[in-house]
Amino acid sequence: MKVYGSEISYFTGKLEAYLRYKEIPYERVAMTARHFNRTVPRATGVAQMPAVELPDGRWMTDTTPIIEWFERERPEPAVLPRDPVQAFASRLLEDYADEWLWRPAMHYRWSYRPDALLLSYRIVAELLPDVPAPAWLKRWAIRRRQFRGYVRGDGVTAETQPHVEGIYLRTLATLETIFAARPFLLGDVPTFADFGFFASMFRHFSLDPTAGALMRTRAPAVTGWVARLWNARASRTRGAILAGLPDDWAPLLDDVGAAYLPYLCANADAHAAGRRRFDVTIQGATYRRVPTSRYRVWCLERLRGHYDALPEPIRVGARALLERHGCWEPLWRTRDPRSDYDPEGRVPFARGLGVFSR
Repeated sequence: MKVYGSEISYFTGKLEAYLRYKEIPYERVAMTARHFNRTVPRATGVAQMPAVELPDGRWMTDTTPIIEWFERERPEPAVLPRDPVQAFASRLLEDYADEWLWRPAMHYRWSYRPDALLLSYRIVAELLPDVPAPAWLKRWAIRRRQFRGYVRGDGVTAETQPHVEGIYLRTLATLETIFAARPFLLGDVPTFADFGFFASMFRHFSLDPTAGALMRTRAPAVTGWVARLWNARASRTRGAILAGLPDDWAPLLDDVGAAYLPYLCANADAHAAGRRRFDVTIQGATYRRVPTSRYRVWCLERLRGHYDALPEPIRVGARALLERHGCWEPLWRTRDPRSDYDPEGRVPFARGLGVFSR
């Protein structure tokens, strides 16, 4: 099996950690310009990383559905908790970690000059060695593209920067409390949500100079968890998960209700109205002209679908959990989100869905 991606990629690191834990053999292949522009789009219908080429010739994209597929193919040991409320809460946090931490991860990487210089050098060296242009010009072009597209183009300005950085710092503080008490989010072994947080915490926050220094100074237990999860193997990682949901998840779930779900609703409303960009105020910070994402409409659809799929008696406890953390109303605020993202249910094998960087 080949995983086309990058050694500094947010979602490639997430998938690699899962494959390493489950001890599923793979070869990582650097996503060069040729792969990004030709091989992967021809096979999957979209240029994104990581992309997985299976030994039988099939291709997959999008790390969350890829992990879910592997969990069906190789169910033991399961990373999705058996308890349905734990499983639902884990899916909620995994989605939050994937999507909501993306903005601060890109900001810290491309807003601070030492980070941008280092990472543009690494991208050019790993992914663009064969592009016929001077290395300095390629590095400049990468910095310009990433900053314009993923920082300024995603609503990060002088006004919103404190909120963006606060997302990272608050998450660090919460995770520090958790990992000072136990090895993983739910106990002695990694579960679904661990891999969601790992995406940003490994290949961005722990490795980039500015965010990495903050992690090592403020959250050494998070630094330890990053190394522990990267080194974890199912055959030698033993133990149990907690019963129920731990109280120290509360700040994360509160943020899902106060920030992430309202953002998903605003995005879904913009998509329904046919707007390519929209303004949204989150926790007092107004983000202007952020890009509308069809994929994130699908995220909202999937979260609602996971709730609806719970057995009727279990929904009572799940709803109480959501209400306690301010998640219930924003989960259903948008009346009828329709992404038309994967109507035939083919992911992770679908073609041409237009996702980026998963």
